[in-house]
Amino acid sequence: MTQNYDATSTRAGVMIVGSTTVDLTTFSHRLPARGETIHGDAFTLVLGGKGANQAVAVGLAGADAHFVSCVGTDLFHDLIIEALTKAGVNIEHVRDIDGPTGIAHIRVDDSGENDIVMVPLANSSLSAEQIDRAFDALEGRVSVLLTQLEIPAELSSHAVRTARQRGLTVVLDPAPAVPLDESLWQHIDIVTPNETEATILTGIAVTDIASAAEAGAWFLARGAGSALITLAGAGALLVTPEGNTHFASIPVTAVDTTAAGDSFAGYLGASLALGMPLPGASRRAGAAGAITVTRRGASPSLPHRDEVDALLAAQPGAVASTTGAATFAATERAQ
Repeated sequence: MTQNYDATSTRAGVMIVGSTTVDLTTFSHRLPARGETIHGDAFTLVLGGKGANQAVAVGLAGADAHFVSCVGTDLFHDLIIEALTKAGVNIEHVRDIDGPTGIAHIRVDDSGENDIVMVPLANSSLSAEQIDRAFDALEGRVSVLLTQLEIPAELSSHAVRTARQRGLTVVLDPAPAVPLDESLWQHIDIVTPNETEATILTGIAVTDIASAAEAGAWFLARGAGSALITLAGAGALLVTPEGNTHFASIPVTAVDTTAAGDSFAGYLGASLALGMPLPGASRRAGAAGAITVTRRGASPSLPHRDEVDALLAAQPGAVASTTGAATFAATERAQ
């Protein structure tokens, strides 16, 4: 499949508002029971945080990535700045904060599943004023806002509302899922929850395609433009006012699901900024997620656009899961 997008567009940029952490990850055969100590197999210390991961993914996808975040002035500062810069992320709006950088403690077992404890630290210093300065500076240079919920929800909400006022396409990755003001949904063009997040946000137990369709309808009824709900081995469901499209799954061997959703969100936002329609952007985002889960770590697992586009060319029409259990298959069908 040939991917059509325009990297020369003057607005082929994405503004990413979100968190930055250092990810301290342990790998072990299984996760310990409460109170238990076990031996691990490996340990990594790398750039992470949903915002930073998505910013890196945007840059690797070929769009201009403009990151708005905060980082501490501790021993992790240089590691973060170097990793962001190497990925081509614009860090003009990343602010240094006296004190420690945000930390994420991640545990991964042999199945690739993980659990995460995130401590915000410097991320708590992000402000509406910092976000507004970035919007002013980037006027005319970005067409998409991408944000998440690892920063305070009121700041994500502020970014969403401001982006809508300025005519940007708004993509919300609602992770971690927290209750949001009902009025916010009308300012969101695309919401990208997994099945767990969709369940928490809507109160509908999302376990299959039918229940995902119900959850998608819930988002649209509250004003969201569309919902793209990932369902692990069952693929994903795109719910729009024009109808529902299901993307079936192709199994992949997952070694670590960390940052798979961030890879998906970053490639989705970048592809939209590059002028791709939503279905094509979803396919490209899914392929990125599929590659990500075959590698260990957060930001180091994020693929380059050449790899992603090659995967799509090898599997015409394919989309991929953001959860690591599957890639989304070439077939799609209206629901």
